[in-house]
Amino acid sequence: MKAAVCVFPGSNCDHDCYHVLKHVMGLDTEFVWHRERDLSRFDIIVVPGGFTYGDYLRTGAMAKLSPIMEGITEEAKKGKPVIGICNGFQILIEGGLLPGALIANRSLKFICSYVYLRTETSNTPFTAGIEKGRVLKIPIAHYQGNYFAHPDLLKELNDNDQVVFRYCSPEGEVTDEANPNGSLENIAGVCNRERNVVGMMPHPERCAERELGSVDGRLLFESVVNYVAG
Repeated sequence: MKAAVCVFPGSNCDHDCYHVLKHVMGLDTEFVWHRERDLSRFDIIVVPGGFTYGDYLRTGAMAKLSPIMEGITEEAKKGKPVIGICNGFQILIEGGLLPGALIANRSLKFICSYVYLRTETSNTPFTAGIEKGRVLKIPIAHYQGNYFAHPDLLKELNDNDQVVFRYCSPEGEVTDEANPNGSLENIAGVCNRERNVVGMMPHPERCAERELGSVDGRLLFESVVNYVAG
């Protein structure tokens, strides 16, 4: 099983993702520079966080034009699991692989802290091993993580079970107090209609080992590995 960690100018969470995939999960993992187009040799594709192209114009607006996006799109159409984390989520939205938009946090401040997420669906490769309703403790680090969608799209996401995670209290209650950035309906992650492409603002790669204060992020990587193997 092979995993790709896509690297753009300004990526800074690529080594974290590589470490989890290669050294924690034991996968054959490669860094793939953004100028490469062919990702057909990989089973899992990860678009990591960071500040691609310095976040000029809009987050992800320049990265979506990189050649590697052609490869990501092609493999996603084949049904391969793709996950965009933080800036990777922003890139996948800009590239049209995921719905909605990510705008500035309502506080207009960069937020870096642990948050709690309620798993809203087990019907993705990255949550297949996580029961619906389970609360995960996962860190965030972003300035533009405020998820927005117009009412029709929001209804469609809910109707199609495309909301993957919501910010919540430690007890699993979805409240405004538990919402760190102002995201509509506390949305922290979504998937595409085909369910194989997932985007999330929190960083599961930063909490896959006990030394980091939580191992909940590892559940997502275990889920996708078992999904591909199965």
